[in-house]
Amino acid sequence: MNQFNKDLMAALAQKQDLNETFHQYLEQAINELLQHELATFLVYEPYDLQGFNSCNLRNGSYQRTFKTQYASLNLTIPRCLLHTPKQSPISPK
Repeated sequence: MNQFNKDLMAALAQKQDLNETFHQYLEQAINELLQHELATFLVYEPYDLQGFNSCNLRNGSYQRTFKTQYASLNLTIPRCLLHTPKQSPISPK
Protein backbone atom coordinates (compact mmCIF):
# COMPACT_ATOMS: atom_id res chain seq x y z
CA MET A 1 0.00 0.00 0.00
CA ASN A 2 1.20 3.48 -0.73
CA GLN A 3 1.08 6.35 1.76
CA PHE A 4 -2.18 7.75 0.35
CA ASN A 5 -3.96 4.45 0.98
CA LYS A 6 -2.56 4.27 4.50
CA ASP A 7 -3.65 7.82 5.31
CA LEU A 8 -7.08 7.20 3.82
CA MET A 9 -7.56 4.02 5.84
CA ALA A 10 -6.40 5.79 9.02
CA ALA A 11 -8.86 8.65 8.43
CA LEU A 12 -11.68 6.18 7.84
CA ALA A 13 -10.79 4.16 10.94
CA GLN A 14 -10.72 7.31 13.11
CA LYS A 15 -13.90 8.66 11.47
CA GLN A 16 -12.12 11.86 10.40
CA ASP A 17 -13.16 14.15 7.57
CA LEU A 18 -11.80 12.78 4.28
CA ASN A 19 -11.77 16.21 2.64
CA GLU A 20 -8.58 17.17 4.52
CA THR A 21 -6.81 14.00 3.38
CA PHE A 22 -7.81 14.59 -0.25
CA HIS A 23 -6.93 18.29 0.07
CA GLN A 24 -3.36 17.51 1.20
CA TYR A 25 -2.72 15.01 -1.57
CA LEU A 26 -4.29 17.19 -4.27
CA GLU A 27 -2.14 20.14 -3.23
CA GLN A 28 0.98 17.95 -3.25
CA ALA A 29 0.12 16.48 -6.68
CA ILE A 30 -0.45 19.88 -8.29
CA ASN A 31 2.81 21.29 -6.87
CA GLU A 32 4.72 18.28 -8.22
CA LEU A 33 3.01 18.70 -11.59
CA LEU A 34 4.09 22.36 -11.75
CA GLN A 35 7.70 21.39 -10.96
CA HIS A 36 7.63 18.74 -13.68
CA GLU A 37 6.14 21.23 -16.16
CA LEU A 38 9.08 23.60 -15.60
CA ALA A 39 11.59 20.76 -15.97
CA THR A 40 9.93 19.80 -19.26
CA PHE A 41 9.96 23.42 -20.46
CA LEU A 42 13.65 23.92 -19.56
CA VAL A 43 14.56 20.42 -20.86
CA TYR A 44 16.63 19.59 -17.75
CA GLU A 45 15.97 18.54 -14.17
CA PRO A 46 17.03 20.63 -11.15
CA TYR A 47 20.80 20.44 -10.43
CA ASP A 48 21.44 18.71 -13.76
CA LEU A 49 24.77 19.59 -15.41
CA GLN A 50 22.94 20.19 -18.69
CA GLY A 51 21.53 23.41 -17.22
CA PHE A 52 24.91 24.67 -15.95
CA ASN A 53 25.87 27.98 -17.64
CA SER A 54 22.71 27.93 -19.73
CA CYS A 55 20.95 31.22 -20.27
CA ASN A 56 17.64 29.99 -18.90
CA LEU A 57 17.75 29.00 -15.24
CA ARG A 58 15.28 28.38 -12.47
CA ASN A 59 14.55 31.57 -10.59
CA GLY A 60 12.78 30.54 -7.41
CA SER A 61 9.03 30.43 -7.06
CA TYR A 62 6.07 32.38 -5.80
CA GLN A 63 3.07 31.37 -3.71
CA ARG A 64 -0.52 31.47 -4.91
CA THR A 65 -3.77 30.42 -3.31
CA PHE A 66 -6.06 28.64 -5.72
CA LYS A 67 -9.65 28.44 -4.54
CA THR A 68 -11.75 25.44 -5.51
CA GLN A 69 -15.27 24.56 -4.48
CA TYR A 70 -13.84 22.14 -1.91
CA ALA A 71 -10.85 23.97 -0.42
CA SER A 72 -8.17 26.58 -1.02
CA LEU A 73 -4.93 25.11 -2.34
CA ASN A 74 -1.60 26.74 -1.49
CA LEU A 75 0.47 26.33 -4.63
CA THR A 76 4.15 27.01 -5.22
CA ILE A 77 4.52 28.27 -8.79
CA PRO A 78 8.09 27.84 -10.12
CA ARG A 79 9.58 30.39 -12.48
CA CYS A 80 12.56 30.56 -14.81
CA LEU A 81 15.03 33.40 -15.27
CA LEU A 82 14.73 34.59 -18.87
CA HIS A 83 11.74 33.02 -20.52
CA THR A 84 8.29 32.19 -19.31
CA PRO A 85 6.09 29.50 -20.82
CA LYS A 86 3.45 30.77 -23.24
CA GLN A 87 0.64 29.75 -20.91
CA SER A 88 1.11 30.35 -17.24
CA PRO A 89 -1.12 28.09 -15.15
CA ILE A 90 -1.79 30.83 -12.60
CA SER A 91 -0.77 34.36 -13.48
CA PRO A 92 1.14 36.49 -10.92
CA LYS A 93 -0.71 39.36 -9.31
